[in-house]
Amino acid sequence: MSVLQNTKVLAITPPGAIVDNAAYTTAIIDTEGYGYVDILVLLGATDIAMAALKVTESDDSGMSGAADITGLVCGTSTIPETGATSALPSATDDNKFFAFSFATTGRKRYIDLAATAGDGTAGTYATIIAILSDGRHDLNTQAARGIAQHLIA
Repeated sequence: MSVLQNTKVLAITPPGAIVDNAAYTTAIIDTEGYGYVDILVLLGATDIAMAALKVTESDDSGMSGAADITGLVCGTSTIPETGATSALPSATDDNKFFAFSFATTGRKRYIDLAATAGDGTAGTYATIIAILSDGRHDLNTQAARGIAQHLIA
C-alpha cells in the first residue's frame, strides 16, 4: 500500500498569479482527527526575499487570535538538522521547497500558513499544499484523500 493512501492532501495556495508585496491567500487547515501535518511550499520564480513565512494556530476556524507556532517561523526558528537559524526564502530560492512538519498533539485545531511576498520588481510564485496523516478517518477513496485521480501500480 502506498503511504499516500493513508493521508489527506489539501491545496492551501493553488498555483496562481504572481504575488508582489502582499500576503498569499491561504486555506485554513482543520487538523481534527489527524496526528501529523506536513506543509510544503514550492516557490517558482522569485525576485526578492519573502517578507514572512510561518505557521500559526487558533481555536477558531476564522483564525481570530492566531498565534505563531514556536519552531515554525522562517527567519527565527532553528533548523533541527543543522542547529542554524532558519532564513526567509530569498531571491535566489527559485524552484525550491520549504517544509514545516509537526504533530497535532497539544496544538490548537486550526492551522494557517502566513506567507507574504516581498516588495520586488515582479514578485514571487508559490504553491502550497498540506498533507495530513496519522488519522482516524476512513480514507478509502481518492476523494476522501483530497486527490482527483490516484494511479497505483
